[in-house]
Amino acid sequence: MSGFPRHWSFDDVFDSFDRGCGDFILELREQMAGLPPGGTIMVASRDAGALVEVPAWCRLTGHTLVEASPPFYLIRKRKEGPTWPENSA
Repeated sequence: MSGFPRHWSFDDVFDSFDRGCGDFILELREQMAGLPPGGTIMVASRDAGALVEVPAWCRLTGHTLVEASPPFYLIRKRKEGPTWPENSA
């Protein structure tokens, strides 16, 4: 994969190819589960909705969108707690 900002440092990569945001978000959730708390992932999404969906998903789940350079997004996993709202009940 090329074109992402070279100054980014990350622990994992998730390339969603051309998946729509629904499938993309579900797969991103699974990918994030394998990261340690505080770990970072570089996400690539060419879906037009990702520009809105990725920041919204980060806010909902408590993860941090460190930087965005569409189609690339750098996300830091939150340090503790569930990674999806329905798991917090």
